[in-house]
Amino acid sequence: MRYSKATCLANIVVLLLLVVLHPLNPFTSFRPYRLKTIPDKVVVPVVRQLTADSIDRMLRQTKSEIAEMDYYLRVHNVTDEGYNQVARYNTQLQLKYRQLRYRQQHSVDSRTHRGTPRRIAAKDRPLVAVKMSRGYWKSGHYHVGPLSGKGLVRDYQGRVLSAVWDADTIVSTIRTDSIGVYRGQVDGHYLACGQGVMDYHDGCHIEGLWRNDRIHGFAFDSSPLHPLQAGQWKNGRFLGERLRYTTDRIYGIDISRHQHEKGRRRYAINWQHLRITSLGKRHPIDTLTFPVSFVYIKATEGTNIRNRYYRFDYLQAIRTGIHVGAYHFFSLKSPAEAQARFFLGNAGIRHNDFPPVLDVEPTDDQIRKIGGDEELLRRIRIWLQMVEQRTGKRPILYVNQMFVNRHMQKAADIKQKYNVWIARYGEYKPDVKLVYWQLCADGRVSGIHGDVDINVFNGYQAQYDKFVRTGFHQ
Repeated sequence: MRYSKATCLANIVVLLLLVVLHPLNPFTSFRPYRLKTIPDKVVVPVVRQLTADSIDRMLRQTKSEIAEMDYYLRVHNVTDEGYNQVARYNTQLQLKYRQLRYRQQHSVDSRTHRGTPRRIAAKDRPLVAVKMSRGYWKSGHYHVGPLSGKGLVRDYQGRVLSAVWDADTIVSTIRTDSIGVYRGQVDGHYLACGQGVMDYHDGCHIEGLWRNDRIHGFAFDSSPLHPLQAGQWKNGRFLGERLRYTTDRIYGIDISRHQHEKGRRRYAINWQHLRITSLGKRHPIDTLTFPVSFVYIKATEGTNIRNRYYRFDYLQAIRTGIHVGAYHFFSLKSPAEAQARFFLGNAGIRHNDFPPVLDVEPTDDQIRKIGGDEELLRRIRIWLQMVEQRTGKRPILYVNQMFVNRHMQKAADIKQKYNVWIARYGEYKPDVKLVYWQLCADGRVSGIHGDVDINVFNGYQAQYDKFVRTGFHQ
């Protein structure tokens, strides 16, 4: 291959420039870089600050996870699927938090000596003892023979697993990669399958059932980055918590004039014989039945609609020993102040009543016509504040799951201050913090004609008793 004169000349120029500009060239003023020793008085404060910042960050993350755990454990008990797994991890979090607090309180890290960092000696480094069984390498995989014991194997993605073998079967394994550490069972392709735990480098902890390296079945995901997710998963996607409808749970209903009127026909409610016999088509309960522990009755709507059956139903429920609350159906056609006054003037909230409820069910088109989410939330805040000031009871906000997802992104103050009652008729419990879940609109109650809305309290008897006393549930 021959080069042109221009190409040769260009190469020579490049070589000359490299020689002239090189830092070791004696003909230039450039001097080679020198390594400088940084004094301890500079290094030690920096190391200590970095260590303190790291501990503070881990403390905040752990505290956030513990808060989520506390809420979960308050509204669940041992009858719920996975409760023991979550409780066990909560114990680990508590221990981790105490260890971090201890390290925070002792300013000198245990890895420092005389105020200066030291290298960790070889004898101090953690070692993983691996007993290699007899076997052979083939196509990048280590195959173990008939002997049992510990061994190493590389999966199809090049990840190395430390495994415990029983003949040709992996009993358990530890796999470390760029995203975290997995401990548990694997399938024939060395993918997470069966029971396992994944600790991600960003602090997330996932424990439960796996299939094809994804969560599949019951599992819980505890993380400082998002709320606790405990329930059913499918191919790595969280579906939600599936409740077990037992007699330990607290059930209630909400009614309006529709339970009394069907066209031209009128029906009475037999308050002495109320009992829930069906939770709707999506929630089969076989032959189980449940008592009605509470009832919410519609009192008003807007500024001119009253429920003519409200006062009678209210008195009958009280005489039967059922806890009662009143709700107002919110309208976007009249001011929030006027609606609050209308409700207060007709509901007659008493001291022993459950907290009043604001029922908000606008369409997207109605929200757009009044100016959007901010205007809607402003009106909601007005009603809630006025009713709370007049009754001394903090109201509950009733909305559906879609409303929360679409319109409450900028309502952190409402979600934080007020209890929420969610209408969601699917198979899984709503993934928000709530006091009631309206799980169906086609339930059946002996003593009431037609379909009835059935609600379940978010918690058990101890939490319900506290809610009855205080009127607030968190």
